[in-house]
Amino acid sequence: MTKTALLLGASGKIARHFRPALRAAGWETRDYKRGTDMTAAAMGCDLIVNGMNPPNYHNWAEIIPAITTDVLAAAKASGATVIVPGNVYVYGNQPGPWSETTPHKPVSRKGRIRAEMEARYRKAAGEGVRTIMLHAGDFIGLGDDEDIMQYAYLRAIKSGKLTLLGPADVRRAHAFLPDLARAAVGLAEIRATLPAYCDVPFTGQTFSGAELKAEIERQTGRSLKTARFPWWIMSLAAPVWELAREMKEMRYLFETPHALDGKRLAELLPGFQPTPLSDVVSQTLTRFGVAQSGR
Repeated sequence: MTKTALLLGASGKIARHFRPALRAAGWETRDYKRGTDMTAAAMGCDLIVNGMNPPNYHNWAEIIPAITTDVLAAAKASGATVIVPGNVYVYGNQPGPWSETTPHKPVSRKGRIRAEMEARYRKAAGEGVRTIMLHAGDFIGLGDDEDIMQYAYLRAIKSGKLTLLGPADVRRAHAFLPDLARAAVGLAEIRATLPAYCDVPFTGQTFSGAELKAEIERQTGRSLKTARFPWWIMSLAAPVWELAREMKEMRYLFETPHALDGKRLAELLPGFQPTPLSDVVSQTLTRFGVAQSGR
């Protein structure tokens, strides 16, 4: 029987990685056209991948609830399971590792918006809507993705600099998008066996700026300098630049050591293995056109 997935945010980074992973597993995919009837688009689908987010954190307070309303209506009408690639904003700055039992204690406005969104999905489970909430750290993509490597770590790599957004020794959770897509497809395949609302932390790759620097130096055979992300520019621009204001609010995440607990994912997908950090770095350096001589 054909399995069909509706991809929301069809031109975004989530869909670009989930589409090939789904097709490789025998799924057909449909791209949702923004502004059309989502419920109509979802009819006949088994899965809805919610990769739709406002660009550059634009107007989250209004747009995220509106998207959630549409997705829940589409899922309820079609019977499709929803997969939400989530973030870690809901956990705030409490000690980790964060798991499916970690209480939501957001310390940012965007964290509260996401917590309210997740609460709506959880409540909808009692109304027949099935959801897989896949919490992940900062995205690392390939291609033209706007990700943590592009806007921060490697923004000056060709000048021999690694850009850090916080202390070099702070270890943080990251998610290599090809891995996240593989995990999501694996969970989609067993969706009938999962709870109606299934919260799954995605371990991914946990590393510090210092560890990333050491791995890049090993692979390139050259020493790197470190530069601090210009948060002062964000502070100055915040009153007139929405993105600067929204990024500044999330600065605490670059100063808070955190990791995601992998026990739940290991229980559900015992054969799943994330890509080693060395391979993630190698693929990312290739994407940036940086020669590797130390592998």
